[in-house]
Amino acid sequence: MKIELAPSILSANFAQLGTDAQEAILRKAVKVPLDCHLMIENADFFVPEFAKAGADWISVHQEACVHLDRTLHLIASHGCKPGVVINPATPVETLTEVLDLVHHVLVMSVNPGFGGQKFIPNALNKIAALARLRAERKLDFRIEVDGGVDLETVADIVKAGAELLVAGNAVFGHGDIRTNASRLLETARAATLARA
Repeated sequence: MKIELAPSILSANFAQLGTDAQEAILRKAVKVPLDCHLMIENADFFVPEFAKAGADWISVHQEACVHLDRTLHLIASHGCKPGVVINPATPVETLTEVLDLVHHVLVMSVNPGFGGQKFIPNALNKIAALARLRAERKLDFRIEVDGGVDLETVADIVKAGAELLVAGNAVFGHGDIRTNASRLLETARAATLARA
């Protein structure tokens, strides 16, 4: 399983967003996918615009999509990788009918809205449940986690089964951005050895 870090620009310095984003990218000669998390209602209306603007991955909230199956197909029809997001209070079981349609499942491990929040430990149970479902059903979706991902939580997150790690404050919050990103990724990758 390939562990990847997705630095969240929510915590970057917006006055120097381009510089901060480049500092967080650890590989220089690789195109980095633009992962767009649409925490909005009526996502179908916005999907074409995000795709046109260059999004590679588009994820929508299970809680906000009345016709989730249709929305995921719409994302794919625009050449983007579809993902689905669940909030902390939403059970994994609400996704069973769409897991075969998604590139990734994003588990929110904080209540969405702002950066710097504390990791909600129950997210580990959701990650593990998704990893079990993926194995049982022989699916290949990736498990992404967003919220409170830092040096203290990342090992448990990876051991539970996540491989896409969204980190904002842990990367951009203080100190050298490149060093922060590198340490977080190294800690996550070391945890995969402990899991194996």
